[in-house]
Amino acid sequence: MGMKNVAHQIVGILKDAGIKRIYAVTGDSLNFFNEAVHEDGTMQWIHVRHEEVGAFAATAEADLHGIACCAGSSGPGHVHLINGVYEAHKTRVPMLVIASTCATYEFGTDYFQETNPIKLFDDCSCYNQMITRPEQVQRMVQNALQQAISKRDVAVIGLPGDVSEMESVHMNTSSKVFFTQPQIRPSDLEIGRLAQYINQAEKVTLFCGVGAKNAQQQIVQLSQKIHAPVGYSFKAKLDIQRDNPNEIGMTGLLGTASAFQSMHHSDLILLLGTDFPYKDFIPTNKTIVQIDIEGEKLGRRSIVDYGLVGDIEHTLKAVLPFVEARSDSSFLEKQLAAYEKVKEDLMIYVDDSGSECAIQPEFVAHMIDQKASDDAIFLLDTGMSCVWGARYINQRRDRKMLGSFNHGSMANAMPMAIGAALTHPERQIIAFCGDGGLSMLLGDLATIKQYNLPIKLIVFNNRSLGMVKLEMQVAGLKDQETNMVNPDFALVAQAMGIRAFTVTQPEAVDGVLSEAFRITDEPVLIDIYTSPNALAMPPKISFSQMKGMTESMAKLMLSGNFEEVWDTIKSNYKHLKSL
Repeated sequence: MGMKNVAHQIVGILKDAGIKRIYAVTGDSLNFFNEAVHEDGTMQWIHVRHEEVGAFAATAEADLHGIACCAGSSGPGHVHLINGVYEAHKTRVPMLVIASTCATYEFGTDYFQETNPIKLFDDCSCYNQMITRPEQVQRMVQNALQQAISKRDVAVIGLPGDVSEMESVHMNTSSKVFFTQPQIRPSDLEIGRLAQYINQAEKVTLFCGVGAKNAQQQIVQLSQKIHAPVGYSFKAKLDIQRDNPNEIGMTGLLGTASAFQSMHHSDLILLLGTDFPYKDFIPTNKTIVQIDIEGEKLGRRSIVDYGLVGDIEHTLKAVLPFVEARSDSSFLEKQLAAYEKVKEDLMIYVDDSGSECAIQPEFVAHMIDQKASDDAIFLLDTGMSCVWGARYINQRRDRKMLGSFNHGSMANAMPMAIGAALTHPERQIIAFCGDGGLSMLLGDLATIKQYNLPIKLIVFNNRSLGMVKLEMQVAGLKDQETNMVNPDFALVAQAMGIRAFTVTQPEAVDGVLSEAFRITDEPVLIDIYTSPNALAMPPKISFSQMKGMTESMAKLMLSGNFEEVWDTIKSNYKHLKSL
C-alpha cells in the first residue's frame, strides 16, 4: 500500500475518513505523526498554543463538518486536552483524539511525562484504546472512527512513540468508515397512540431540542395543523426558529417568559429531540410525550406519560396524516401575543444603550444581530455572553450558533471560532467573548493571527465574572472575588498583530461594528466596556431569588458599596418593572 510506517498508515485512514486537519502542539512522541501529516500534504496541521484550544476548535469543526481530530503529546499534552475533549463528549460530536505517549518499553516505569491515557480519557469517550503493535493499527483506528461517527462521541487512540515509527502492516480488515443516515421511527401501533395523544389535547405546545433540527419542516407543518406554539432549547434556537411562524422563544435559565408560560398553560407538551436539563422549568402536572432517538433519555428530565424512540423528522412524517386539523387558534394566538410582548420588553434594553464604560450588553448584542451576515456562525462564551446571544441573536437565513451548552466551560468561544473559521472560510465568524473567558486562553490569539483567520472577536468586557456574580446575588451572598483587573485587550491583540478597537461610549458602537464587519481578510478584536451590573433574570423568578437579591444588595449597602447598588438598579430597573 506504499505505507512507510504506522504514522503514515494512520494518516491515510484519517484522510479517507474526511478529516481535514489536526489541531495539536507537536513534540516528543507526536513528532512522527506530525511528519507523516506533512509528507502526505493533504491535511493541515494547526499549531495551537494550548491543546485545550485545539480540542475546542476540533469540537466546532466536528459539529459543522461531521468529523474532526485533535492530538496531544505525552502527559502534559493529554491533560491539557481534557477540558476540550469533555466538551466534544458532552456536545455529542464525532471526534478522534490521538494521544501519543512514551515508548511501550517504558510503560509502567514512571517514565518522564508518562500518563495512562486509558484511565485519563475513560470518562469522556465512547472508545479508548492503546495501540501497542502495528497489526492493531488498521482495525483499531477504523473502529475508533466508526464508533465516534455512529455514537456521535469521542474516540481516543493511544499512540506510543516507538509504535508510530514501526513499519506498517496491512491486515485483511476494513479501513473505510461509513457515515450512515438510518431512518428510525416508532412502530405503527406507537404512531397511532401518539396521534391519539395529540388529537385528544386542546392546548399543545411543542418543545424542540437540537435532536429536532433536521425536522424543522415537519415541526412547522404539525404546529400549523394543530395551532401549537413552538418553544425550543438554546442549542436548537437557530434551527427551529428558521421560517417558523409559531415560534415563541426559549425557556430555561437563559430563556424568556413566553415559552415557560405556554408550557405551563398547555394540556399536552411534546418534547421533541431534547435532553433539556433544567427540570424546574418543565411542568409536573401536564401530560408529556417525549420522542428521542436515544431511548435511554426518555423520562430522565421530566415526568413523561408516553415515550417513543425515533428520529423526529420521520416520526412526525409518520404521524402527521393521522393528526386531525384544527380551526381553533385561540391558544396559539394568546401565546404569540405574549411572545410579542416579550420581544418588546427585550428591546427596552436596546433603546437604553447605557453610558461611558457601562454600555448595555443587550444593546451591543442587538447591534451585532442587525449587522451580521445572514449565514454568520456565532460562537458564544459561557456566562453572560451566552445570555446576550441567546436573547438577541436571531435566525436570518442560515445562521448557526455554537457554544458550551452542555459542558458549560468558560473560554470556549475564541477556540471554537478557530475551528469554525477553518471549516467555513467563506462564512462570517463572530465570537462573543467574555473578558473572563478570553483571559483564560489569551495566548491563542497568536494562532488566529498565524493563520490569519478573519474572525470577529467581540469582548463583552464587564470587568467581572458576571454570571457568577448573579449566582451569588440571587443566593443572598455578597459577590466576592468576581471583579477582574483586565489588561487592555486591544493592546494585547495589537501586540499579536491583530487589528483591534476599544469602545467605551455607547454612541461609538455602531460605527466601530460597521468598520470591523467590513474587514474580511484579517482578524479583528473589539473590546467593548459593558456594564458590570447588567443582569439576566430567568423567565421564572422565585421568591427565594428575589429575597436573595434583596439580601445581597443590603449586604453591599452595609459594606458601604452604595455606588454598586445604585448602578445595579439603574442597569436593571426594567427587570423590576416586568416583575
